[in-house]
Amino acid sequence: MNPYERYVLPKMIDIACGMGNVMKARSKIVPQATGEVLEIGIGSGLNLQFYDPKKVSSVVGVDPAAQMQALGRRRADAISIPVEIVAVDVHGIDAETDRFDTIVMTFTLCSINDPISALQEMKRVLKPRGRLLFCEHGLAPDPSVERWQHRLTPLWKPMAGGCYLNRDIPALIEEGGFIVEELSTEYLPGPRPMTYVYSGWAQQAV
Repeated sequence: MNPYERYVLPKMIDIACGMGNVMKARSKIVPQATGEVLEIGIGSGLNLQFYDPKKVSSVVGVDPAAQMQALGRRRADAISIPVEIVAVDVHGIDAETDRFDTIVMTFTLCSINDPISALQEMKRVLKPRGRLLFCEHGLAPDPSVERWQHRLTPLWKPMAGGCYLNRDIPALIEEGGFIVEELSTEYLPGPRPMTYVYSGWAQQAV
C-alpha cells in the first residue's frame, strides 16, 4: 500500500462520503435496519449515528481497509448499540449461514471486486426474509451522463479506491441472488457522473 492509499485516500473518502447530501441519503436507509445487522464496507462508521437502538440489537461491520477502523471505532463508542468492526474481505464473511436480520450496504458496491460473489456471500449470511438495505451510486439513465461515466471510470478508479462510476446497481443485486422489492433513484447535487444514486431494499430470491 502506497502513502496515498494509506494516509490520504481514507481522509478523502471520509470527507466525500460524509457530505451533507450523501449523509441525508444514508439517513433515509439506515434507520430501517432491525435486529442483528451486518454492515458491508463500514469504513469510518458514517452510518452508525443513524441506527435506531430501539430496533437494532447489534452491528457487525466488515471492511478490508484496516486504516479506516480507528475512526470507525471512535464513532462506534459514541452510540449505545454494540458494534464489532472486523477487517475482512466481504467475499469471506466469518459468520454462520442465515445469521443476520438486516444487511446494510451504502456507497460500497461501487468498489467491491467481483460484486456478484460478494452479494452471494451476503445472501448466505442473511436470514430468510431478511432485508438487504442499499444506497449506492451507479450507472445513470441519461445517455450523455452514461457516456461520461464510461470514459471517466478508468481514470477515477485509481484515485478513488477502486470505485466504478458505471455499475448497474439493481442488475448486480439481482444477479447476486436477490429481488429488489423497493427502489428509488435520484441525482444528488454535484457532478452527474458521480451522483446518480439508487436506494431501496431487496430480499433473497427463492
